[in-house]
Amino acid sequence: MTIKIVTDSSIQLTTAEQERYDIHIVPLTIQQGAESFVDGQTITRAEFLSRLQNATTEFPTTSQPTVGSFVELYDQLGADGSTILSIHCTGLLSGTIEGAHTAAQQSTSDVHVIDSKEIDRGLAYQVVAAAQDVEAGKTLTEIIAHLDEIRSKTETYVFLDSLDALQRGGRISRMAGLLTKLIKLKVIVRLTDTELEVIAKGRGLKAFTKEINNIREHLATQDVAEIGISHVGITDELSDKIQATLEQTQPHVPYTVALTSPVIMSHVGLGAFGIFYLTK
Repeated sequence: MTIKIVTDSSIQLTTAEQERYDIHIVPLTIQQGAESFVDGQTITRAEFLSRLQNATTEFPTTSQPTVGSFVELYDQLGADGSTILSIHCTGLLSGTIEGAHTAAQQSTSDVHVIDSKEIDRGLAYQVVAAAQDVEAGKTLTEIIAHLDEIRSKTETYVFLDSLDALQRGGRISRMAGLLTKLIKLKVIVRLTDTELEVIAKGRGLKAFTKEINNIREHLATQDVAEIGISHVGITDELSDKIQATLEQTQPHVPYTVALTSPVIMSHVGLGAFGIFYLTK
């Protein structure tokens, strides 16, 4: 049985991974006013960031792939009898997983949809593992069990410079957004299967520094396979500082540092960044 892997454009794959593995990516759509773009095809992450930085009243937004685009891809990939394993970002931040489930029911192909419960690089850990398992000849049952294992070994922390974007997206109340803006509150959340759990908050970069140091100390006790840092336009100086801090306890693991996807940018806002790590 041939298994083909599908994911969405919120994923954070390295160039080497994109070239190495046969992973099919369904793009999200980006809107700003009357303009519409296809993520990764007619607009890059850097271009989306520029639009976000220059927006004053009309902020760019994203929407999940249409059910029709999923069905079309599923039918195409499964036309030769292949089974489709479709792995997507957490339903906490996008409706993509719902569209994939609906499309799977409509498709003529054998489609299995997985909610990674993750975003960005955390999603990539599962998708790359699935692609490697397919090459190794593992069964669908074995691959899905492996994804559960990868998920349990992944930690994701998101550092929010402000709550403006979450407020615009309706994920927090307007009053909460205004309050944090007034007192310049920084918020750090941990992504779980069911929520964005607030683990720390405070004023200024000191709040971020303290939590990064906490993560560094925790990593000293872990057998780490990989660390990722994804961001929404932070300075090279800050990203270098974050990596240097984590390297104090994990100097030999591979690091991935990159702009996050437009869907994540639109939800977390300018100046946000995420730290991801996978243990062995």
